Amino acid sequence: MLNTLSGRFLILTTVFVMLAEILIFVPSIARFRLDYLSDRLERAQIASLALLADDMLETELEAELLENAGVFNVVLRRDEVRQLVLSSPIPSPIAGTYDLRNSSPFTLIGEAMGRLITPDNEIIRVIGAPVRDAGLLIEITIETQGLRAAMIDYGVRILILSAVISIFTAVLLFAAVRRFMVKPIKGVIGYMQRYAAAPEDARGIIHPSAGVAELREAEEALMKLQTELTQALKQRERLAQLGGAVAKVSHDLRNILTSAQLFTDRIEMSEDPLVRRLAPKLVNSITRAVSLCEGTLAFGRAEEPAPTFGHVALYDQVEDIFESEGLAGRDKALVSFANGVPPDMRLRADPEQLFRIMMNLVRNARQAIEATGKAGQIMIDAREDGDSWWISVADSGPGLPIKARENLFTPFQGGIRKGGTGLGLAIADELARGHGGMVVLRSTGEEGTVFDICLPKGDGAI
Repeated sequence: MLNTLSGRFLILTTVFVMLAEILIFVPSIARFRLDYLSDRLERAQIASLALLADDMLETELEAELLENAGVFNVVLRRDEVRQLVLSSPIPSPIAGTYDLRNSSPFTLIGEAMGRLITPDNEIIRVIGAPVRDAGLLIEITIETQGLRAAMIDYGVRILILSAVISIFTAVLLFAAVRRFMVKPIKGVIGYMQRYAAAPEDARGIIHPSAGVAELREAEEALMKLQTELTQALKQRERLAQLGGAVAKVSHDLRNILTSAQLFTDRIEMSEDPLVRRLAPKLVNSITRAVSLCEGTLAFGRAEEPAPTFGHVALYDQVEDIFESEGLAGRDKALVSFANGVPPDMRLRADPEQLFRIMMNLVRNARQAIEATGKAGQIMIDAREDGDSWWISVADSGPGLPIKARENLFTPFQGGIRKGGTGLGLAIADELARGHGGMVVLRSTGEEGTVFDICLPKGDGAI
């Protein structure tokens, strides 16, 4: 019970209501004491009026009047004359005097609490104003035993009533919390448990129905999360199926390309100068295609081959990329290439993976320029500092749209070309991170796009 929301709410409500009742009890008991003393003053005033009407009251009748009033003496001041109207023997000295005419609320509360904690029976003098302006003041002498007993009886009744009210209020609030909070929360928990058992099943997604605004916001947030997660799981399943299909195609394509690689030896033996010049490039292209198929198979096993570092003549590699992309373009005169890499610059990286990184960036730039139908240029330059090599791939294309920038390195979501998969940048980024580096979008806009490839030197500096 103590570990449940409704149980703790029940206990806290009972405690808080009791605290509130105690705060009410203190001024209430002070008010009761004031009324008690005022009542004794009124009784004493009535008794004194009887004596004023007949100065020759018998002693027995005077004692009876004092007993009915509950006082020992009555002093009445009329016309500036202080007169002891009724009197009887006082059993002990007067312990204190209390003037009710000008007492503040805090004074009355302090006097009432003091009386409750004082168990001794004392004789006190009480001064007040006569009712109906029947004099300047009236003064009585009473004992405190009856006053304290009446205050205790009143306090017990107040506390019992407070306890009943607090328990009744707590039970009502307990029922309300169970109905309007605990039950909807349990419903949300049930939805979460059913969804956790089968997250791909859209029937497990919660349908917001709570009437409490905060709970409804929680249900709507949960519904959004479940919907997005279900879609992501479905996309993951489709990607897994696609990955299996790609792995099968890559496996067969690798075998075909391996067979084609065997025939390139015959081509290299040709006497045709053009064939002899292009044959090495064909061999290199087929070799890269075989390597790409093997990499795709490795990617299907959720692992990218670790880079095999070697010395790379960056200028020559950029020339190979530009020549390949120049041959692959639809309009040879539309896109021009500029190699700004220092001819003698060498760096340490995996030659094939670095080729793929730059090839993906250059191909994206070429396709973006061709999509505009306007002439453009792609330029690669490089520099180095004490820690890293920096390779910049810049184009004069139209720039990246917002969607591409938001999903820059996300597979199947960052593509901007119709029919594109968005894998190019994702592959480039993964390969760069395999080198301990990164691919960074430096700028993009109407003037073009610039990507920076950072490859740290580390212990591989040349």
